[in-house]
Amino acid sequence: MTVCSRPMTLMAIKPLLRNIVSVGAVLILSGSLNGCAVVAVGAVSATAVSVSNDRRTAGTQLDDFNAQNTASRLLGKQDNLNETANIEVTVYNKVALLTGQAPSQADIKQAEEQVRSISYVTKIHNQIRIGQPIATSSELYDRWLATKIRTKILASDNVPTSQISIIVEDSEVFLMGLVTNQEATAAVDIARHVDGVARVIRAFEIY
Repeated sequence: MTVCSRPMTLMAIKPLLRNIVSVGAVLILSGSLNGCAVVAVGAVSATAVSVSNDRRTAGTQLDDFNAQNTASRLLGKQDNLNETANIEVTVYNKVALLTGQAPSQADIKQAEEQVRSISYVTKIHNQIRIGQPIATSSELYDRWLATKIRTKILASDNVPTSQISIIVEDSEVFLMGLVTNQEATAAVDIARHVDGVARVIRAFEIY
C-alpha cells in the first residue's frame, strides 16, 4: 500500500467511485435480469440500466462498465492529469465519451491516448474542454440538469428511456445510446429545450 502525504485529488477519488458503481452494475447484471435500476455514474450523469430492455447484450453492458473503470484507473495514474484535470469517461457499446476539463491540448491528447489503449474501445468522442476543473456548485447544477432532462425523457412516448445515457458537464449535455434516428432526434429536442442547457451534443449509435 502506498501512502500519499497530499490529500486525494478529484481525479484520484473518481476511480474509487466508479469501482463502487461497477460492483453495483455487476449485481444488477447477475441478480436482477428482469429489473431496472437507475445508476448515477459520477455526479453529473444519469443512466437507466435494464438488462431485459437494453439493446446491448448483458455481456456488453458488463464489458462497458469494466472498460469504463479501466479507463478511470488509467487516467488516475497520470500524475499531471490527477493533479490538474477533471475528466470523466463514459463507455456505451464499446464507444467512449471523454468529458471534463484539462489545462492544455497536450493533456487532452494524453487522456485520449490512455483510453485508446483499451482494446475493447472501438471509438472515442473526445469532448474535454481546455480550462480549470469546474466548481462544486457547477457540478451540483449539472446533476440537477441531468435529473431534469431524465424526468422529461421519462414522460415522453418517443424516447426509450432505458436506451439513453445522459452526461452533463458545465451545462453541456451529451447523449449516448443505441437508438433509431427518430429516437435520437426526439431525445435531443427534449434536452435542448430544458432551461439552463447550454448545448446538446449527440454521441448516439444509430440502431
